[in-house]
Amino acid sequence: MDPKYSSSEQTVEAEVIDSSVIDEGVLRKVLIQAGRIVARPAIEALEMVLDNSTPTQARLTMLAGLTYLIFPIDIVPDLIPVIGFSDDLVALTAIISIWKHHITPEIQKRARQKLDKWLPL
Repeated sequence: MDPKYSSSEQTVEAEVIDSSVIDEGVLRKVLIQAGRIVARPAIEALEMVLDNSTPTQARLTMLAGLTYLIFPIDIVPDLIPVIGFSDDLVALTAIISIWKHHITPEIQKRARQKLDKWLPL
C-alpha cells in the first residue's frame, strides 16, 4: 500500500468511455422516458387543478400542498435530521389523498396527451 494513503482509502481505476461508444439515440430515449415518469404526476396534478369538475376545496388544497413542497422555506427546516421532512410528508400525504379521490380517466387522458406533446417518444 502506498504510504501516502491511509488504510481506509482505496484506489479505484476507471476507464473513460469514448463518446463513440455511447449510442446517443438510446440515451435520448432513456432520458425522455425518465422525464415522462417524473412529469406524468405533475401534469396530472396540473390538469386536476385546472379541471372545473374538481371541487374548489380540493383544488386549493392541492395548490397549497404543491406550493409548500416547492417553496424553499419550511415550517420545520429540512436540515433537522428525521423531523425536518415530517412537514413535507404531511403535505405530500394531503396531495396523494386528494389525487386518489379526484383523479378521473378524463384528467389522465388529457395529461397523457399533453405529456405526449411535450415529451414525445
